[in-house]
Parts: sequence; C-alpha cells; structure tokens
Amino acid sequence: MTRTSANPGRPGIPAARVHGLILAGGSSSRMQRDKAALQYRGKSQLERAFELASRHISPVFVSVRAAQTADPARAQHLMIVDSVAGEGPIVGIRSAFAAHPDVAWLVLACDLPFLSDAALSQLLRERDVDGLATAYRSSHDGLPEPLCAIWEPAAAAALESYQAGGGHCPRKFLIRHAVRLLEPLDRRALDNVNTPEEYAQALAALDAP
Repeated sequence: MTRTSANPGRPGIPAARVHGLILAGGSSSRMQRDKAALQYRGKSQLERAFELASRHISPVFVSVRAAQTADPARAQHLMIVDSVAGEGPIVGIRSAFAAHPDVAWLVLACDLPFLSDAALSQLLRERDVDGLATAYRSSHDGLPEPLCAIWEPAAAAALESYQAGGGHCPRKFLIRHAVRLLEPLDRRALDNVNTPEEYAQALAALDAP
C-alpha cells in the first residue's frame, strides 16, 4: 500500500503512484557468490528485501539481467529485465521507468540486511513528489544513498540525458540534481554487504542478543 506523501504535489495534480524495485541484477564479483541468495535467519537477502518492500507498497518487481530470468529465486517474482544499454544500477532504474514511465519507483538494493520498516516508512512519509528523488544522506560520508530512494517519474528523462553524456553513477546523479535528502534515524539501516567479511560481520550482528 502506498503511504500518503508529506508533500502531495501541486494542487490538482496527484502524486504518482509508487512501485517497488529490488535491484538483484549485479554480478556480485566482490562477494564471489550471488548476493541475492545470501541467507539471514533462514531467508535469502532477496526474499527479505522483497517482503520488506511489499509491506509498504504494491506491486514490487525484481530487477534482473536477461541471463538471470531463469533463476528460480528471481523468477518467482514479477521481474523487470534490463532493457537499456550500460552497466550498473542505473540500467535497472532506467529499465523500470521504460516499463512503467508514469510511476515513481522505490528502489532498494537487495544487500541491505539492516534495512527496517521504520526506514521505509520515513522515506515514503517524507517523499518530495516535486523533485527528482527522495533519498537518505549516508551517515558515513554525507552523500546521497541512491539505492534506498524514491525516484520520481521526472527523473527518467534526466537519467537518460545523464547516461547519454557518459554518466553511470546514480549517486553522482543525485549530487548534481535537485533531490530531497533525509537524515536516517537508524545509522546502520543503509549499511550494505559486498564482501565475505562484511557478510560474516552482518550475520554476527543480526544473531547477537
């Protein structure tokens, strides 16, 4: 269910509906195994992220590369297959807009084991529908976190121009454009897991009393 925005937009113009997008198309090169399949408390990272997003919005899609469409863990969900050229998360985000151009996208990386309902509630509650995106400010470096963010329909054309000009980093895109940045209430909610060592640390933290 889409939560009501704190900024409902201009009078007479309703805010775009929000769909969910779980980014699960990466190559997981640093992890040396599929990050979407990593297990926490009996569930994969992908399943945990999907269930979390589904408690707040519907529908929720999984972003995949064409070679991943037969993967059983991904294929059990609605999928958006990469449809634009390039590499990295920007391809997944742009492919989502290509599939459904009139909706906003709650974009989540699948490797955020500490992400919470409270963090998503805050993001949806404080959404700026008149900007290009609403994102959290990293508690580590103060920069925007593009992979736990709401991307508005107006961002689609700007992302296309950015990539056509040689840009590929969603974080640098957010730095250069008008977006709303929120301070996370939970400093660890946006910590991601990229290496076997970080995975071991996350498992220990989640299993701690």
